[in-house]
Amino acid sequence: MVPVSADQRRRRVGRSLVERIAWHRATRHQAEARSLLIVVRNLIFDYPTKRALCGVSFEIKAGTITGLVGPNGAGKTTLLRCLAGLDVVSSGTVSVDRIDVTEAPREVHRRLGLLQDDLGLYDALSVRQSLNYQAAAYGIPSRDRQRRIQDSINRLGIADRLDDKVGALSRGLRQRLAIAQAMLHRPKVLLLDEPASGLDPEARANLSELLRALGTEGMTLMVSSHILAELEDYTTHMMILRNGRVVEHCPTRAPVGRPRRLRVALVQPSSGLRQCLAADPQVSGLDVEGAAARFDFTGDTFAQAQLLRSLIQSGLQVATLQEEQKSMQSVYSEKMRGMKR
Repeated sequence: MVPVSADQRRRRVGRSLVERIAWHRATRHQAEARSLLIVVRNLIFDYPTKRALCGVSFEIKAGTITGLVGPNGAGKTTLLRCLAGLDVVSSGTVSVDRIDVTEAPREVHRRLGLLQDDLGLYDALSVRQSLNYQAAAYGIPSRDRQRRIQDSINRLGIADRLDDKVGALSRGLRQRLAIAQAMLHRPKVLLLDEPASGLDPEARANLSELLRALGTEGMTLMVSSHILAELEDYTTHMMILRNGRVVEHCPTRAPVGRPRRLRVALVQPSSGLRQCLAADPQVSGLDVEGAAARFDFTGDTFAQAQLLRSLIQSGLQVATLQEEQKSMQSVYSEKMRGMKR
C-alpha cells in the first residue's frame, strides 16, 4: 500500500467537502424546482389593438393560494386564460406542473381547473347532466363519477338542485355549479376568475372556507377578485397587476420562521415594559411609545403565549398583544399610489 501524506489527506478531505456542498446545493435546487407548480417567463400577449400582458414573469409554489388583484383592464383574466392554455401567447413561456402550456395544452388541462367569468354553462341541461357531462369530458372513470359529483355538490351546497335546469338557476347558484365543475376532477391547480360574483354573504363565507380547505388538501389556487377583504381570509400570497405588468408579488402573511411584528398595549404606561421585553432573546427592533410597544418576534405562537404570561407576571396590565400586519387593501393602495406618482 502506498502511504498517503498528511497534505494529500487534507486535499482529499477538501475535495470531499466541496463535493458534499455542491451535492447539497444541487439537491436543494432540485427540491425548490419541484415545488414550483407554475412558472411564467417573459409572457407577452397582444390583442389586435392592445398589448394586454407586457413581459410578465413569476413563480408559484405548490399548495399556495394567490390572490390576483388589480384595476379593470390590468390583464387578470387574460393571464388566467394564458395559464389555462385558452389564449396562445405572443411570446414567452408558461409551464404548469413542468409542462409547457403551448406545447401540450391537453396535458395541462388534465391538471388544471378553470372558472371563467362567463361560467360557460349549458342552460338546457340539468345540474346533474352538466356535472356528468363535465366528468366524462375530464375522463373520470364511470365508477368514480357519482362519488366525485356528490362530493362537489355537497361542498358547494347545491345537492338539492340536481334536477333543476341550469337556465332556471339564479346567478349565485350558477356560480356555485361552475365552481363544482371546475374542481370535479380534483386538479392540481385551480384558477378562479371572480368566484364570489353573484354569491350572497353566507355563500361567500362558505366559499372562503372551501378554498381554505382545498389549499390545506394541497391544491394550488389562483383567485382573481376585487374583494380584497375576502381574499385576505384565505390567500397565502398576493399578486398585483397593473397595465399588464406585475407590480407586486408577496406573501400575505409572514412565512414560517420569519420574525413577526407584534404590538403590545398596556392599560397605562410603565417603565417596566421596555425592561421586560428587552430581556427576551426572541425580541428585537423594540420601539416603545407611551403605553404601547412594537417589536420583531422570532418565536412561534406558543412562545408568544409565554411572553404574554411573562409580562403579566411582571405586574404589567396588558390590554392587547397582537401581530401587526398590513392588510391587502393597504398594500394594494400603497402600490397604486406609488404607480401614479
